[in-house]
Amino acid sequence: MLSIGDKAPGFTLPNQDGENVSLNDFSGKKVVLWFFPKASTSG
Repeated sequence: MLSIGDKAPGFTLPNQDGENVSLNDFSGKKVVLWFFPKASTSG
């Protein structure tokens, strides 16, 4: 579980073109990550 101010763990996900994008691809740049809580889901 992350808390406010924690660094995001490294991850790689496909973009809209199916190409993998890693958080490391943005090293040294400002990035905004939006994490959704499990609200309104069965999980």
